[in-house]
Amino acid sequence: MTDVAATQSSVGTTSVTSTTSATADAERLVSSDFETFLKMMTAQVQNQDPLNPMDSSEYASQLATFSSVEQQVLTNDLLRNLGDMLGGNALQQYGSWVGMDALARVPAEFTGNPIVVRPDYEPNADSAIVAVRNSAGEVVQRLSIPVGQEEVLWAGYDDQQNALPDDVYRFEIESYQNGELTGTTLASVYTRVEEIRNQGTSVVVRLAGGIEVESTQVNGLRSAQS
Repeated sequence: MTDVAATQSSVGTTSVTSTTSATADAERLVSSDFETFLKMMTAQVQNQDPLNPMDSSEYASQLATFSSVEQQVLTNDLLRNLGDMLGGNALQQYGSWVGMDALARVPAEFTGNPIVVRPDYEPNADSAIVAVRNSAGEVVQRLSIPVGQEEVLWAGYDDQQNALPDDVYRFEIESYQNGELTGTTLASVYTRVEEIRNQGTSVVVRLAGGIEVESTQVNGLRSAQS
């Protein structure tokens, strides 16, 4: 937990530092552009035809245009600052997930401990099968389950009750009606959260086995079971 907190603090410090630097650069740019604009306008006034002077409304229009651009630059800086602040808050909000078990439609890493599988069934299904695939995509077990069963505890054995090796397995639910396959869906599983990080505008959750999902794809959380 110490490492996680230190990482989050480092991320927050880097974000604030880069944001402050970007804001200062933008302010210097606006100031420099405004000075250049004033010099150009002064030269324009000094060199105008005295018999045909420029209408004062044109000066007002140019000033208004520059002011609008200046305000847009400053607005963009404020939005950038807000985005960085929200990103830091997101890490703090989701940081407590690290070490917990998350429920998501993903494959799961098997290391000898049973995996909790949450099946989803097609409407009107009257029978179902859990097809377990290894990381090579091979079906290593097919397990019949009653429709409506909420959880399946998979202990890591094939159809001949041989122990399967540690690997990343996916659980596909085949729904049948009157013996006909009506659909196949990826089941949800509980798997350990190892890391939380910002990626653009999203918060990415890294799970055991190197599997990554966005935080919005996590459908449940619970304390680590093993």
